[in-house]
Amino acid sequence: MKRVLFVCVENSNRSQMAEAFAHIYGGDQVEAFSAGSKPSGQINPKAVRFISELGYDLSTHTSKSLDEIDGTFDAVVTMGCGDNCPWVPARRREDWNLPDPKHMDDNGYRAVRDDIAGRVKALLAEL
Repeated sequence: MKRVLFVCVENSNRSQMAEAFAHIYGGDQVEAFSAGSKPSGQINPKAVRFISELGYDLSTHTSKSLDEIDGTFDAVVTMGCGDNCPWVPARRREDWNLPDPKHMDDNGYRAVRDDIAGRVKALLAEL
């Protein structure tokens, strides 16, 4: 079982979608989490809508703080939050430096979603 953590500031868009794709592509071989350095407390409705297009229900997720996450991970991926994302123990660390899609139009949001999907798939294949 591989443990993967996706981190962004609000834990409402990018990291939530990455966690969803880790569940989709990793199945029972991956324990996936997401968290934020300053969580918003809610999942962005756009994230819920655009992930539901792929058959996954993101409305069951919650926006969590990094303080709620413990343990070590096989991989920790930050979404481009820079200094706002503290260090978390992991065998592998990556920063994907993705734009925050929360104010993007539908096509822009889908492009970020699809970029995340491809990156998660590649990451899981390498773990």
